[in-house]
Amino acid sequence: MASNQPVHSVLFGNSQPQGTNTGGNTGYYDSPVTGTNTNTGGDGLQFYASSYGDQYSSSSSYYANPPPAGGPTGEMQGTSGFDYSSGSFWSAFGTGGFADEPPLLEELGINFEHIKTKSLAVLNPFRIVPDNIMDDADMAGPLLFMLLFGVFLMLSGKVHFGYIYGVGLLGVVSIFLILNLMSGNGIDWSRTASVLGYCLLPMVMLSGFSVVLPLGGFVGLLLTAVSILWCTFSSSGMFTSVLHMSEQRFLVAYPVGLFYASFALMTVF
Repeated sequence: MASNQPVHSVLFGNSQPQGTNTGGNTGYYDSPVTGTNTNTGGDGLQFYASSYGDQYSSSSSYYANPPPAGGPTGEMQGTSGFDYSSGSFWSAFGTGGFADEPPLLEELGINFEHIKTKSLAVLNPFRIVPDNIMDDADMAGPLLFMLLFGVFLMLSGKVHFGYIYGVGLLGVVSIFLILNLMSGNGIDWSRTASVLGYCLLPMVMLSGFSVVLPLGGFVGLLLTAVSILWCTFSSSGMFTSVLHMSEQRFLVAYPVGLFYASFALMTVF
């Protein structure tokens, strides 16, 4: 004989016996939520609206709230708890940058104050050169001077860019090896290239004169000799000051003078 024990709902955990009529209406829940749409159609099922709000409305949307008018560098606290203050993600889209970020020219190794200081040291070779003048062996000044040297030669009708960089590279390697064999402290290739490049400034001035003045005459040859001596004196003074080789200055000046004489030949001929 069949048992009349109540069958409980497994899905909803309702203790109401199935088939029990509590108000003339058969359903899974005793009391529907007030204010919601119910369907009392022929199947007797009741559907309830979700209790979650409309997450995409203009009042509660995470994406609908624009940043405050203060901009990305101001104090911005989003609805999700992320801090958009200065130094955070939004700083990448502003012009202020990060608080501890160095300037762009400094990151690229370009310091105009150092370029000016070393250029003045070359233009005044009789001044005592400090031994820490080449602590920052920047290459911005030498590359600029070599470019100007090639441009002035091109304006005078001599396109020697390949010779300029070839002789410059060979000279840097040769003088680097010679200085390391002569000195006990040694020097790296970057400082060698930096000294030779900065001391090329008198030769750059000579190439500028060659645009308006032919260097084949007596005046031109005299200016060429002065430029070679000027470059050699400046560079040998820097090398001996950095390497503490003041007694060997003439030995340092000989290969350096040959290096600058090669650039003088390009300028004259």
